[in-house]
Amino acid sequence: GVFARGRLDIGTGVLLREVGPPTQARHVLDLGCGYGVIGLAIAVAVPEASITAIDVNERALLLANENAEALGVADRFRAVAPDEVDPALSFDAIWSNPPIRIGKEQLHELLLRWLPRMAPGGTATMVVGKNLGADSLSRWLDEQGYSTARLASAKGFRVLESKKG
Repeated sequence: GVFARGRLDIGTGVLLREVGPPTQARHVLDLGCGYGVIGLAIAVAVPEASITAIDVNERALLLANENAEALGVADRFRAVAPDEVDPALSFDAIWSNPPIRIGKEQLHELLLRWLPRMAPGGTATMVVGKNLGADSLSRWLDEQGYSTARLASAKGFRVLESKKG
């Protein structure tokens, strides 16, 4: 019941290969973390970063936290349900392979809940399949006031970066 169980999905692989880790970020959100691949990779690559990983799947959260223990980063990585995140917390970087298949309306609600939590100067980096609406999502993000650029394109995926204003 966990996305890409037992393997690295192609989109996340593209994201991690095509974009360097957010080395200047101190507070990072892994949005829709699954078993923790993106947030854990950042935790390992950026020892100064604290990672909040969220997902609605309880099994995914359990696996993400177990993986953090196994990697020795549990002191800086915490996977929780969305409502457990401190509402005052803002993020220097939001990274995600967003759950596109939940539907456009739900995806937009999800993004509009979390993107406003970017700290000043923060960025949101997402990988989205071209055939799953990456270009239309980019346009929609621009319309919502999040300047969005394509950082990379590989294997049918786009890596998008959004900034406030």
